[in-house]
Amino acid sequence: MSLTPAPIAEVGFYEPWWMQIVKTLVIFGIGFSLVPLALLYERKLLGRFQNRPGPNRVGPFGTLQPMADIFKLVTKEQFKPRGSIGWLFILSPLLAMVAALATFALVPFSGRPQDIFGTPVGLYGLDSSIGLLIFFAFSSIGAYGVLLGGWSSGSKYSFLGAMRGAAQLISYEVSQGLALLGIVMTAGTLSLSGIVEHQSGMWFILPQVVGAFIFFVATLAEINRTPFDLLEADSELVAGYMTEYGGGRFALYYVAEYVHLVMAGAMFATLFLGGWQLPFGIDPPGWIDPIVVLAKTALIVTLIVWIRASLPKVRYDQLMSFGWKVLLPLATLNALVTAVILVVTDK
Repeated sequence: MSLTPAPIAEVGFYEPWWMQIVKTLVIFGIGFSLVPLALLYERKLLGRFQNRPGPNRVGPFGTLQPMADIFKLVTKEQFKPRGSIGWLFILSPLLAMVAALATFALVPFSGRPQDIFGTPVGLYGLDSSIGLLIFFAFSSIGAYGVLLGGWSSGSKYSFLGAMRGAAQLISYEVSQGLALLGIVMTAGTLSLSGIVEHQSGMWFILPQVVGAFIFFVATLAEINRTPFDLLEADSELVAGYMTEYGGGRFALYYVAEYVHLVMAGAMFATLFLGGWQLPFGIDPPGWIDPIVVLAKTALIVTLIVWIRASLPKVRYDQLMSFGWKVLLPLATLNALVTAVILVVTDK
């Protein structure tokens, strides 16, 4: 008797091999191009919020300033400390950047295949039945980029910053995952496209407002944004786990941070704001779907930048206390209440 191995996950749509290669190149191209756009948008917006000029010297209205910053970093001399672990020191920023870009492939920009080059193509890199698990898997790999980068530097400051960063990321990842249990139980699927389609009548931001708040706050800590940007220790006058990094390797961590910023907006839009769905049951043409997702993503990115311009940093003990004593019990309670409501309404 022959046994057929069961697939790890079901894939929602299949394209020819050459189209998958094209989609991979497009995803990485868009991911890299969004970094200077997000950087410029944040600096311009912070200038407006804080009543000061933003970048306005390089290029028309300062539009080429992000390119100048990136060019400055990649042309600096590479430095490797004598006591560092060489191959791991180089691999760590690459690991952080690849993990950030890989999560971008999970964002569904449309539920309807679009005809491109005479071939139906799904507007996502991967539509898996366990999409949420893959998202958290890559998020965990990004934490290794932080941990290994600090440990392999051979510096006490970098090592302490890596330990602090790992504790922060692991702590808030627990609450972030529990906040999504209500969505998973309600939608009955781990597929991101399936979750979006389940929001055709009502976006999850309304019935899961507590889960949305927990996920948003935990995501701020996960992507190292104000008021939880404590991976770099200002009080120590060093850069935390990145203390020994400079030039192009520092630029890779920089790219990963801004890819995470865009991904935070895209994932929140997908999970709580209906993805490509429009309110009031409006059914637009298929080519509108990616524009809707990008508009919702820009809205969340604006909110994150607004928070950075408004709130001060918290102390590290306040960060950990809030994560374990407030967010975690609240996320657990939200999951329990959602389960009870679903059981009662099913009866």
